[in-house]
Amino acid sequence: QYQLLESGGGLVQPGGSLRLSCAASGFALNDYAVGWFRQTPGKEREGVSGISSSGDNTKYADSVKGRFTISRDNSKNTVHLQMNSLKPEDTAVYYCNVDILRRHYWGQGTQVTVSS
Repeated sequence: QYQLLESGGGLVQPGGSLRLSCAASGFALNDYAVGWFRQTPGKEREGVSGISSSGDNTKYADSVKGRFTISRDNSKNTVHLQMNSLKPEDTAVYYCNVDILRRHYWGQGTQVTVSS
């Protein structure tokens, strides 16, 4: 069974940092591209960042460019999202996603709250 588990969320002050992790079980995460998404109540889920299976290619939403960094740790079957200079508008539930044979797999999400 393919599963994803996000962790690392929490409460942080504006300007602070968090590192989210997306750990996979049941499959090798490095065989697939991975995306990070976020969602706030009443809004659609939006893409934040993505990384190719090789790790050579990354992409970011304009709202997080220069502040967030996505990376792979193949030894731990994990993808990280380093989030720096956090803003209140980054507050959301963050999810990681993998598309395996045209089926999307999501984790349960991790809450990030940026507030003073």
